[in-house]
Amino acid sequence: MGRFSRGGSREMPELNTSSLPDLIFTILFFFMIVTTMREVTLKVKFTVPTGTELEKLEKKSAVSFIYVGPPTDQLRAAMGSGTRIQLNDRFAEPAEVMDFIAEERTRMTDQAAQTVSMKVDQHTQMGIITDIKQVLRKSWALKINYSAAKRN
Repeated sequence: MGRFSRGGSREMPELNTSSLPDLIFTILFFFMIVTTMREVTLKVKFTVPTGTELEKLEKKSAVSFIYVGPPTDQLRAAMGSGTRIQLNDRFAEPAEVMDFIAEERTRMTDQAAQTVSMKVDQHTQMGIITDIKQVLRKSWALKINYSAAKRN
């Protein structure tokens, strides 16, 4: 009858890593295909107000941005120096915000979680913001976020 020896040193076999680069590139390719980059060319300049009680947005895929402020230096000659509203990559009037919200809502999978984030210059008159808020109410976009920087 055979005997098993308990003595001797047993070595752990080496891990085969030959398929690891294929796996990494497959995962990288997947994320490159699935991820969408949202880039907007800012046509207005704004300095956000500062605050102390700030919260971070949780679900950024359900956020639509409205930029309000004076045009940039390159566009000031053509557009004037007054306050403008930017929706994605175009200037708009307050009445056009309703169409923008409807368009953004159709692109979202979770329409109930839609949040409108307003990035407004700190020197903007409140009348323009009130006009935008009235249009947002009419379009049932009731979750509004105001962007701000943390006060030191």
